[in-house]
Amino acid sequence: MSPVTRESKIAFTDAEPVTYADDDVFGYMKAAKDVVRDDEGNPVLDSKGKEKKEDVTVTRVSPLKNSAIVSVASVNTVENWSSMARQEGDSVPYSREEYSAIMKGMFSLDLFQVGTFASYNKTGFKNLTDKLKEEALKSGASLIDDPFVKGKNGEPQKLVRLSKDIRIKRITDTILALKTISGGAMQTNNMADVTPKFIVLASTVSGNHPFSHIVKSDGIRNEKALLNLTGLKEVLTDYKDQFIGEVFIGKRSGFMDEYNEELKALESEFPNVKVLSVNQAIDKYCEQVKSQVQ
Repeated sequence: MSPVTRESKIAFTDAEPVTYADDDVFGYMKAAKDVVRDDEGNPVLDSKGKEKKEDVTVTRVSPLKNSAIVSVASVNTVENWSSMARQEGDSVPYSREEYSAIMKGMFSLDLFQVGTFASYNKTGFKNLTDKLKEEALKSGASLIDDPFVKGKNGEPQKLVRLSKDIRIKRITDTILALKTISGGAMQTNNMADVTPKFIVLASTVSGNHPFSHIVKSDGIRNEKALLNLTGLKEVLTDYKDQFIGEVFIGKRSGFMDEYNEELKALESEFPNVKVLSVNQAIDKYCEQVKSQVQ
């Protein structure tokens, strides 16, 4: 993990995506100045005898995008009571608000951007300092043309790209983390499994997220969470030209089992769809994505 530096009211990582996978995948912003040094490592002084400094500010937009995780249906919180009773004497009661909900969210990972860094001086594009760029190239990285950005002379800008093996590992490690993801507040009293119970994994030719409306709510107070199978079929049809390879749908047994037959029938209706368990879907997608990394 990239070391974190805390200064006054700001905090930043080392911003070294070549070395640290989390800087690569999660992005960063580091505004800093560094002392200019000569070939022997000594500080270079200006005409006033002060150390010369150069701007080494770097930023990186995260290749990993996440939506907010929100409840599918409306829920009400309930107040429950607990007590602190490890001390001598009377226990100390306290209340807490709790709820149970089916949550939904989206994420995307830019396969092109992982392990690929810009170094030209443009806001949001300077991912590497000149020093880091040189170190990356010496350690096996290569230069490729930027397919989207051109310089003043009309020639493509250059990007620094890590080896394919490193990029594949960082991509698959990120996706495989879905199988073991954990978190949530007050787990001492409310430990829960927050890994996905229903998941759709697909590669697309664009950054669009077409699966945002495949769940919905119903009931007098919208208290029921439902799968929107009509919406899922619509997406698979309308965006069929956008998908690369197969679309993997994973569902945990015991979760919304009333949809099992209809979900399995999707494999017959859509040849590119595979319905599996959640972990199987994640594993199969990771195997597919290895062949999609250029």
